[in-house]
Amino acid sequence: MFGEYVPVRAEVADVPHFSAHADRRQLLDWLRTAAPPRVTYLVHGEPDAAAALRDRIDDALGWTAVVPRSGEHVLVRG
Repeated sequence: MFGEYVPVRAEVADVPHFSAHADRRQLLDWLRTAAPPRVTYLVHGEPDAAAALRDRIDDALGWTAVVPRSGEHVLVRG
């Protein structure tokens, strides 16, 4: 870690085909359970993937979704 060896004091297991991240379908299914927001901001993930999800949210849900530029500030009101 950071160029140094760190002793492992745990059992290391490989769990194939397991991810703690939801895929696009799972995210859309989850979003469908929410009341439509004024704007959905996508602030995580690679730029191309975020843009693709933004487009899918717009197409599938009809919501306004935005991928903010790096450093962009947004005022969010309740």
